[in-house]
Amino acid sequence: MKLTFSFSPCPNDCFMFEAIVNRRVELEGLEFQIQLADVETLNRAAFAGSAEITKLSFHAYSYCANDYVLLDAGSALGRNCGPILISRRPISNHELHNKSLRIAIPGKFTTANLLLELALPQQDNKSALVFSDIESAVLADEFDAGLVIHENRFTYEAKGLRKIIDLGEYWQKEAGRPLPLGGIAMNRSLSTAVQRKVNGVLRRSVEYALAHPAASREFVLAHAQESSEEIVLRHIDLYVNQYSVDLGVDGRDAILALLDRGRVAGCIPPLQESLFLN
Repeated sequence: MKLTFSFSPCPNDCFMFEAIVNRRVELEGLEFQIQLADVETLNRAAFAGSAEITKLSFHAYSYCANDYVLLDAGSALGRNCGPILISRRPISNHELHNKSLRIAIPGKFTTANLLLELALPQQDNKSALVFSDIESAVLADEFDAGLVIHENRFTYEAKGLRKIIDLGEYWQKEAGRPLPLGGIAMNRSLSTAVQRKVNGVLRRSVEYALAHPAASREFVLAHAQESSEEIVLRHIDLYVNQYSVDLGVDGRDAILALLDRGRVAGCIPPLQESLFLN
């Protein structure tokens, strides 16, 4: 059976799924057509219903949960690992909470933007950019602030930018749970048996990556936005963990907590379907 599998070129995804790309693990008779794209592009493909298996933001998932089920393997959750709002100039708490700032975000439906809406609901002057363009846009004074994700979380200080608020720290203080950023969703039109088989393949791929970290290095570096291997490895260490192997009760509860807060705040629609793979 041939299935399309879409994920981002960021280091944690490439690290986790290289073993599938290069057939290092048992694929159980499945054949995967791999597609790489920026996470917001993946989000919108899911809205169109065109993806079979895809990485997507948990924020975006709330808009297509009727069509997609969340798998337990392949997610990105962690503690104090969230998006960071950065700026070139100092921004006071008064400005942050009382003035409308021009903010560059990595996509309307990213979990980063949902966290920003929860933490700073009054900040609504936002423009979506490809995540890798945000630092340079803030440096050029095109925006007062930018919301950085992926490798840029580790590079902004070296470029003369400063942290305004770490939304991972915000979530930890507010919820006391792991922060769910993105996960793997699968089209509900595919049978539960196929969904379970795919989940098993993804889990083996993540387990292989953790057991053989050097095996994926060439693939990871070939697709990384940041050329520094040190930064790439820090990125992987931050986002690939036990929740990537299996969400477990804590991971599932964290996702439900985030989406519930988003719903109560009016940021996302109510969810009708059971979210997780049975």
